Amino acid sequence: MKKTIIASALSLCFTTSVFAKDIVDTAVANGNFKTLATVLNAAGLVDTLKGPGPYTVFAPTDAAFAKLPKVDLDALVNDKEKLSAVLTYHVVAGKVMAADITAGVKPLYGLKVKTVNGADLTVAVNTVRKPYSEGLTTVKVNDATVTMTDIVADNGVIHVIDSVVMPK
Repeated sequence: MKKTIIASALSLCFTTSVFAKDIVDTAVANGNFKTLATVLNAAGLVDTLKGPGPYTVFAPTDAAFAKLPKVDLDALVNDKEKLSAVLTYHVVAGKVMAADITAGVKPLYGLKVKTVNGADLTVAVNTVRKPYSEGLTTVKVNDATVTMTDIVADNGVIHVIDSVVMPK
């Protein structure tokens, strides 16, 4: 009986590791990041984000990319160097969970975070306190709002944002 339980546990561990997904596979499986997957491919960054990491990705949804004028998005896709700079501006080295962000950011001041492209993102946390409520916390990355946090992949984490952020 013990051997069966141990064998089942080992089998479960093996099955889980076989089906683990990297950041790219996790984003594709989500279904809201088709444009992101397309532009990552166009920029030649898919293999990087499938690598060991860990990475934290502030991932714009398809709706976020749709906010960009089509002419601007097309021009970006046709300029691989600029596209790569924009996309790597959404990536931070290391695995940073939402609790790490909200604990480390001072309200009103924000926190400068170095991205993979070398430029800083500003992460700001704003908690609105209302009488008789726990308050509502909003996290901003530059001008984008974080709409979902802690989508865990085997090589990092994805935080969903509602706009594409552009390096200065």
